[in-house]
Amino acid sequence: MPPPPQSSYSNPEQTLTPPNETRDLLTSQEEVLFMQVFVEEVGLWMDSMDPHKHFSRLLPFHSLGEPMLLNAFLACGARHLTLVNPAYHEDKALHYYDTATRGLLKSLQNPNRDTVICATTAVILNVYEIMSERALQRMNHIAGARALIKECGWSARSVGIGAACFWLNVGMELLSCLHFNWQVAWEPDDWGVDMNFDREHKSGQEEVWTYRIVYIVAKVANFRASIPRHVDPNQAGQNFREQERFEQWNRLRDWCDSWNENIPRTMHPMGYLYPYQTTSKSAFPEVWLIKRTTIVARLFYHTAMCLLSQIHPRLSIQTPEMHDMQLAHSHQICGISAHVKDRGVASVALRSLAIAAECLVSRREQEEVLQIFAKIKRETGWRIGSLITELREKWGWNIEEAFQQQQQQQQQQQQTMPTTMMHNPPMNDFHYQQQTTSLAPVPAPPPVHAVPRGIVNPLMRTADFSAPTHPYQNYYVAPNQHHHNSHYQY
Repeated sequence: MPPPPQSSYSNPEQTLTPPNETRDLLTSQEEVLFMQVFVEEVGLWMDSMDPHKHFSRLLPFHSLGEPMLLNAFLACGARHLTLVNPAYHEDKALHYYDTATRGLLKSLQNPNRDTVICATTAVILNVYEIMSERALQRMNHIAGARALIKECGWSARSVGIGAACFWLNVGMELLSCLHFNWQVAWEPDDWGVDMNFDREHKSGQEEVWTYRIVYIVAKVANFRASIPRHVDPNQAGQNFREQERFEQWNRLRDWCDSWNENIPRTMHPMGYLYPYQTTSKSAFPEVWLIKRTTIVARLFYHTAMCLLSQIHPRLSIQTPEMHDMQLAHSHQICGISAHVKDRGVASVALRSLAIAAECLVSRREQEEVLQIFAKIKRETGWRIGSLITELREKWGWNIEEAFQQQQQQQQQQQQTMPTTMMHNPPMNDFHYQQQTTSLAPVPAPPPVHAVPRGIVNPLMRTADFSAPTHPYQNYYVAPNQHHHNSHYQY
């Protein structure tokens, strides 16, 4: 059994020696393994919206001269191995994580630090935390990474490593907010996204359109999380609010439609097979998309449309228009996820698939979705147990299974009844049935301490060094200027 995890800011006795000096190349078998796993498995999805593949192709070479960055990479690689292979324990991943964290905290005390390396390291350490179990209880770097990104002035207008870190960071926050039904903390209108759909229609600009649909989904997430919880007692006020939200919904829907109509041809499916045409006999169509960023973008698009069908201010999901809209886009998400072979889209596919799966009513479709989740877990190691539990509950499987268990118990009790009781008068027999029925009630679900919904992401509440309770308290010193000390071209 691995030892219990240490505090992220602790200084445990090291049983191995994480890198603390620059080198020309990796020569340790363990470091080579962990870096290979990072590049081939973790960096794969971190770069899903980056045309230059900074995390999997460029930064690993730069980390040879930056021990703090290298330790962060090795921590993620080691952490992935612990998720997919029980032979690897968390202690090694934690050593690299702690070493990188200590290096970052030490750098944050230096006003002449390399701000780019600090921000990039924090982003990678945040990825490590997301890969860990009980992620909400272990988020030392989520607010810190965001604060350091803002300190560098990175936004949707940035290029190079700044753009890579920005889009990875806001993308991870968006997926989290979709899960918890939170509003994103960084207002999408402040990102600086170019939403002029008259530009960038040529192939090779797929990432630009991916950024645009991420912006739209963030606006949809905020719209969903801000649904009024109470009716305005003033009818005029209620009517005004409903009309305002109706106009907002139409604007979001128009954005989605316009996005889908204006994207390059390379972002539409190359092939499409109906379920009966698939060799796998899937319950879902096979949607063949080329290029990872296109797959991510299409998943986000269908997710936005699926969510919009559920939150129309005037039409319920039971109306034919909204019901058909939800089901059509849910099947597209399932079709993409069921047949995709690119592991680099798993992080987005998980959340989109969870949203799509909630509205499925066919047992065959529900069971295939669980098979898709099992495949993703097997390949990526993502912890999805709670997600599966939530789906089974929404589908009513828990109640159904409890009822079946109750029926089995009653049958067993009836089979073991004394023969004399089998011949009792009808009134006594009815009394016995009442007793056996009361012996096996449907178990009540355990109390769940729900995370508050409809709020602004609380994990990012202090993600600014101007806040009184800013990240990295007792360590952070404002830099003299924002610069990097390396000749490396980001």
